[in-house]
Amino acid sequence: MSERGRAQNAPFGVAEVSGPSMYPTLKPGDQLLVHYGAQVRPGDVAVLRHPLQQDLLIVKRLAERRAGGWWVLGDNPGAEGDSRVFGAVPPELLLGRVRGRYRPRAEGQRSALGLVSWALTAVRPVLCSRSVLSKRLRAR
Repeated sequence: MSERGRAQNAPFGVAEVSGPSMYPTLKPGDQLLVHYGAQVRPGDVAVLRHPLQQDLLIVKRLAERRAGGWWVLGDNPGAEGDSRVFGAVPPELLLGRVRGRYRPRAEGQRSALGLVSWALTAVRPVLCSRSVLSKRLRAR
């Protein structure tokens, strides 16, 4: 995940998804609107610093608050790289809550119907999902 478009101390910024761990909610190449310093709760999608490599940003769903910090999971159960590997993420590594995503237009998508379809689905809020979260917590 890469971060860009954030002025120092600005409450909002843009980040880009680069891996499959949040599929199908987020896809590689999706642009995210991140609300830095926002209040979060279990089920929210958030941007965090990786606890073992703090120059790396990750996007995960906040599963639950634990004594050591946030237990985070990806929405893709087959992808690795969440709290099952590195444990709870300390609260000081939580950067912000993802408020929305913008999915870039597919290459070659030029028909009028294709453009209308893209326009209706490209920009969406990223909502708190307790249903995805409860399925993932039961599965571990």
